[in-house]
Amino acid sequence: MAVPGTPVPARGPGRSAVLGVLVFTALAAGLLLWSKWSPYAARTVELAGTRAWSGTSVVEAAGIEPGSAPSLAAGWRFTQVYAAAVWKALVAGLVIAAAVQTLVPRRWLLGLLQRRRRSSSALVGGLLATPSMMCTCCTAPVASALRRSGAPTAGVVAYWLGNPLLNPAVLVFLLLVAPWQWAAVRLVVGLLVVVAGSALVARLAGGRVPADAAEVVAAAAEDPGARGFPRALARTSLLVVPEYLVVVFAVGAFSGWLFPLGQDARSWGVLAALVAVVLGTLLVIPTAGEVPLAQGLAAAGFGSAVVGALLVVLPAVSLPSAVMVARALRVRVVLWTLAVVAAGGLLGALLLTLLTGRG
Repeated sequence: MAVPGTPVPARGPGRSAVLGVLVFTALAAGLLLWSKWSPYAARTVELAGTRAWSGTSVVEAAGIEPGSAPSLAAGWRFTQVYAAAVWKALVAGLVIAAAVQTLVPRRWLLGLLQRRRRSSSALVGGLLATPSMMCTCCTAPVASALRRSGAPTAGVVAYWLGNPLLNPAVLVFLLLVAPWQWAAVRLVVGLLVVVAGSALVARLAGGRVPADAAEVVAAAAEDPGARGFPRALARTSLLVVPEYLVVVFAVGAFSGWLFPLGQDARSWGVLAALVAVVLGTLLVIPTAGEVPLAQGLAAAGFGSAVVGALLVVLPAVSLPSAVMVARALRVRVVLWTLAVVAAGGLLGALLLTLLTGRG
């Protein structure tokens, strides 16, 4: 039985274990090349030539006005726009999640993520997140799979947050189309939230396997192998996709309230930044969706505090992703994660204000 916090016994690598890791690596690389690496490379070339972001935010594309009343039509439009933007990454996330549970030996996985210090586990989780570059919702199935395999809380939370916050493609996008201070704030605050924040969440929430999550221990006790892959994929998809669509629809229906920063909000001062921090943690966006939103608000006259906050909280977490990981990570861990992200948003607001001299 592999329990977070206990050493993993050392054994020699078997042929089937090596083969499983090789198959997992090839599968993950192929999926990420299709869903992330190739599209982002093309997008980088485009932005390098134009130096301007093309397209609108997911909120604008869905026709949702800031402060507008909830509606089923808005929820449906938002779900359509969002699904069109993320479906490839969601497919990749579901398949990789199933592969983590069936192709990668638990012993190897825990040997990689289980460290003596929570900060070291968080650092490894953040590093593993960097190449996958998924949005917070699409990485949620993988984070849940890691936790069910017995991975420590700090490493799992860091992987969940590191995908959106430390996405190298988005950092390049920001450098190409926005002031350099935006990318600097995203990188500095992102590193703090992913490494220090994830370690803090693990400490505050407790690192032990909870008594009501015996499935975490049971999953870590055996390796189902490649034969269990179809079952793991079906189970993950049936659990995640309906829940995902329902919560995204609800967020879309209430997006006018979740994102009330219209023209009138320019006079709110510090309150606008606080609203951005709190509600920005709930709104769901695709990868790099924070760029046009932040640019639109800056062009509308909002100060650096609002922009700095949204550069952190918008991509880091969302209500759908929080719901998706709550079953595996526990509600207490998710709530502490939301609090740490909100604190990071406040730090982002302060840091961008200091760098630009504009409140």
